[in-house]
Formats: sequence, structure tokens, C-alpha cells
Amino acid sequence: MSKNKAYIPIIISLAVAVGFLLGINLNSGSSSISFQKINPGESKNFNILNEVIGYIESEYVDTVQRQKLVDETVQYLLQELDPHSYYISAKELQAMNEPLEGNFEGIGIQFNIQKDTVVVINPLQGGPSEKVGVKAGDRIIKVEEELIAGNGITNSKVLKLLKGDKGTKVDITVKRNAQKLDFTITRDKIPIHSVDVAYMMTGKTGYIKVIRFAKTTYQEFMDVANELKSKGMENLIIDLRGNGGGFLDAAVDMSDELLESGKMIVYTKGRARPKEVYKSGSDNSLTETSLAVLIDESSASASEILAGAVQDNDRGLVIGRRSFGKGLVQEQTMWPDGSATRLTVARYYTPTGRCIQRPYDEGVEAYREEIYDRYKHGEMMHPDSTNFPDSLKYETPEGKTVYGGGGIFPDIFVPYDTVGGSAFLNRLVYRGVVYQWAFDYADTHREQLNGNYETAREFQEKFSIGQSLIDDFVSFAKSEGVEPADGELEESKAEIKHRLKAYVARNIWNNEGFYPIWNKNDNVVNKALESLESGKPLSALRAK
Repeated sequence: MSKNKAYIPIIISLAVAVGFLLGINLNSGSSSISFQKINPGESKNFNILNEVIGYIESEYVDTVQRQKLVDETVQYLLQELDPHSYYISAKELQAMNEPLEGNFEGIGIQFNIQKDTVVVINPLQGGPSEKVGVKAGDRIIKVEEELIAGNGITNSKVLKLLKGDKGTKVDITVKRNAQKLDFTITRDKIPIHSVDVAYMMTGKTGYIKVIRFAKTTYQEFMDVANELKSKGMENLIIDLRGNGGGFLDAAVDMSDELLESGKMIVYTKGRARPKEVYKSGSDNSLTETSLAVLIDESSASASEILAGAVQDNDRGLVIGRRSFGKGLVQEQTMWPDGSATRLTVARYYTPTGRCIQRPYDEGVEAYREEIYDRYKHGEMMHPDSTNFPDSLKYETPEGKTVYGGGGIFPDIFVPYDTVGGSAFLNRLVYRGVVYQWAFDYADTHREQLNGNYETAREFQEKFSIGQSLIDDFVSFAKSEGVEPADGELEESKAEIKHRLKAYVARNIWNNEGFYPIWNKNDNVVNKALESLESGKPLSALRAK
């Protein structure tokens, strides 16, 4: 625990005890504690928090940083309210807001640090770096004459060097094969996308992966959904797994397009906030599309609004595992020093009236640990391991039973996939060996792969990880200190080949190359695909 964090209980205790302490004046020669009396007339504008922090700053035995003390104290106070109310310092605010704003200002590259060197994975299409000629595979060795290769460079340091205000310039030196090339790049607005990928899985089923709900999410979603419709999409899989939420409006606008006119999407209410109801309007473009929404234990907040609206209106299938369980609405307030607070001001409720916020009365740590408890209690493998009280039972218009009090439980449960797993595979994944081999292979065969396969789809259909590549991979793994025990390689070989191929594709064609391969072995995606293309009515696919 830092010194400043250790002061927080002192501050809170002093605040609680102030009525007892103020006005007392002990004058004992043997005491090491002295008390100062404040006259009652001086207390009109008295602020205990400011006074105590000022007193600590002035008199404490060691030097303290006032701003850090203020930041941590306010954070402590807000976290005592609920797990989702919190304070953001001015220093942290921009970084936290960028994903929700949908853009940042910089040079427009995806990069990775490999062997203590910054490697360009991909210059963003149309971005500043691509415009001046930076290419995938380039090694950035200098930024403004500062050497950044081979000296312990970190992601945060790279971002600090490359990000900057629109219109400013930055000089970089890259190594491309044996050449060293200098570029001057003018920084610009760089979009942060909410849609990771969108593609047609079959002739009539489309897949869209949404990773956050930001200002740009609705428009991104509609752009790709309309493109898939033009390709013949009749069924749609919306993948919200791992999506921790974001803006309420983005989830409402997306839900609006999926529901018939006049359907409730969500409503919010709080002690100081009147009930506000959100309903779908007219001209909704996706109401005729058969729908499956994928969720897991990391799908939260806005993801749960969309999944809840689909489930409670009997609009489509919700498939996967129980969602996170965040039903609290935060409002961000900016303060004069550039900091902000996000305070819970309301709860949201799904159309049937359920609040899916899980309990947090045992404190923040217990709240965070609850997700791990699901693993320990077997919930990730068995749907009947989740117990919902009858008092939180609700019913959809078509008679499906749904529950409040702890996340959205799917219509079709798909357990955590352990097929092909082994201790060897776990060690490979945790040590990053699979990704590292795939990166090295893609990096050294970039021109060959681009020459042999014109598109990511052609690579998916024609490229295979043969025995010679597996042998090379096993040798590489051994050099990294990871060796298979008897039988482990055969047990996990198919899964290792699958992962290697997917990661090679990601390093050449990004998500457009990765997801179509990765999803081939994804049981949740395959269950959604099977269900939507079965031709069965929704009522026959959903458990009552």
C-alpha cells in the first residue's frame, strides 16, 4: 500500500469524529497531543475534507503530495457508494475517454513490441503513416532522434512519443530489411473502431463483432449491417462477448434498429431522476432479420441493455453464458481542475421490469471476485449451477421465464470450451509462445503470403499448418522453455494448428483474416449459426 493510500482511513475517521474533537482543549504537560479550538462562529463555511487534507499537508511528519491525496480520497469515497462510481484525475481522463469518443490524435499505426523493438503490424488505411509510406513489418528504431530499440521500450512510452495534437509533426526512423528510412509524419485524428469485424459466414448469415458502445458505434454498426444486407444477409449474429459497455444511447440506437416500432428497449430511474423510458421508433431496418446475440461473463452494461431488449421482446436468441450483471447508470461530471467523476445516478431495467445489477453489498473486492467464483462453482460448465430466486422471476410476452438480480442468462447456454486443452497448451498460451511463433512466421514470410494469397478468404481456404510447421513450432516452444509431456502434443495438436493459422492471418490481414478462422472452432458462434440456419421458429429454439 502506498503512503498516501494509508492516509485515507485517517481522513475518513477524522471526518466522522470531528464533532467530538472540535472544541476540546486538553492542556497536559505529559501529553504529546495538542488540540486547537475553532470558534462556533467560524464553522459556517467550514469544509472538513479541505481542512483535514490541508492540515496533513502542512503538519504531517513526512512530505505528501496534496493532489495525489485528494485524488485517492475522493476515489475512496465514491467506491464506498458502489463499484461503478469513481473519480478520474485530469491526467487520466483523456486516455479513459478516447475509446468512448471514438478517436484519438496520433500517427495511425497498430504496433507490437517484439524482442525489445516496436514493430508496425499495420498502418491504418488512409492514416498519416500510410500516406507517407510506412509499411507493415517496419521496425521503428528512433522517434525525434531518441533511440527506442533495444532499451526496454514500453507500450506507454511508445504512445507518449507517437500520440500528439492534430497538425503537429513527428520524425521517425524505421528499419526495413537492411534499409534505414526517415519519415516526417503529420499527426491527425485516428478513429477507434467499435466494430472489430463484419463478414458473411454463409450465403445468408452475417456476423458482426462489437467490442464497445461509443459515440460512433451505432453508425459503424449500421454501415456494416447494410453492407451485409446487400450481400444477401437474412440472419445476423451480433457478438457482444467481452464488450464491457459504454454509452447508453449507442445501445438504445442499435436496439431500435432490431425491434418493431413501439417496443420498449429499456427504462431508467433513480432517487433524484424520474423514470425515463426508451422505445423503438419507426423505419427500423433490421426487424426482418433473424437474430442471435452472443454474451459471456464479460458482457456488461450497454451489452446487457441490448441483450435484455432482444430477450424480453422475444426478438431473437441470446446465446452463451450469463453476462456480467451491471445495471447501474453513471453520469460523468467535469470539474474545474480538469478531473471528472462518474457517479451512479440511476438503475436501468429491461422491458419486463428486471434490474440485472448483481449484489455489491459485501464490498468492491467481493464484487470483483464474483466472476472468479463462477468458475469455482461450476457455472461456466453447467447452466443449473446458477440459482435465481423466485422473487426475481419475470415473464416475456411469449411466456419465457427470465430472471433479474445478476446478469442476463442466455436462452441457449454454451459451456466454456475445453476441447483440445492440455497443460502444454495452457503453458504455450500463458507464455505467449503461440502468438510469438505466428508473428515471426508472418513477419519473415510477409511478401510470400501476400503474393500467394490475394485475400484473407483465399488464405483461409488454402493455407494449412502442415507437419513441418508443427515440428518447427515445437522446436521453437522448446527454445522458449515449454515442452510437451507424453501425449500432450497429440491431444492439443488440432487446436494448436487452428490458433497458429488464425494468428498468422491476423498479422497479415488483421481482424478480417483472424475472425473467419478463429470462429470455425468457436462453439458459441457455431451454436448460433446452427440455430439460425435450422429453419426452426424462435419458440422452438428457446427454453421456456
